[in-house]
Amino acid sequence: MACTYDGGVILGADSRTSTGSYIANRVADKITPLADNVYILRSGSAADTQAISAYASYFIDQHESEKGSDVDVETAANFVMQMAYNNKNNLQAGMMVGGWDKHNGGQVWCIPLGGTLLKAPFSIGGSGSAYIYGFCDKNWRENMSEEDCRAFVVKAVSHAMARDGSSGGCIRLVTINENGAKKEFIHGGVVPVHHGEIPLETSMES
Repeated sequence: MACTYDGGVILGADSRTSTGSYIANRVADKITPLADNVYILRSGSAADTQAISAYASYFIDQHESEKGSDVDVETAANFVMQMAYNNKNNLQAGMMVGGWDKHNGGQVWCIPLGGTLLKAPFSIGGSGSAYIYGFCDKNWRENMSEEDCRAFVVKAVSHAMARDGSSGGCIRLVTINENGAKKEFIHGGVVPVHHGEIPLETSMES
């Protein structure tokens, strides 16, 4: 998920990549840099979204070299959208682009299946998102502080991990504002536990 706050944007994701009922990767990084000030969140086919991210990063690097400054978030999102839309019949890719620029501050742009481009104050995606729409609609607030936004993102992602079998592992966060991007890692053993869950330490001891 990605969420704007007063001064920037926070991106959060779990780390589980699954193939049916088989967990292919427990520690995947689903938050990929497109530029110093713009990151992309990937869900759907890992191969498809990795390919789009690589192409978009290459085009954005060229664009920044020609422009002589950091890419605008909307421009980066449009690069992703064009590839998703032009190849929509061959891709299984739902993505979110989040970042900060000096013109419009923190922004979240959604590129769901099919290649539509939508701007939103916050967005959720992936299989776990189906379980937390109500939670997010109730708890999101406009112009949150960075601390409140981080707590909101962590709680939302941990709820999705608790309810969705295709979500799990650790939580990765990226906070982007005028000072740049800051990464954070929350180990699976300290991810908030919700009703009915067995804490990781207890399950490993038994």
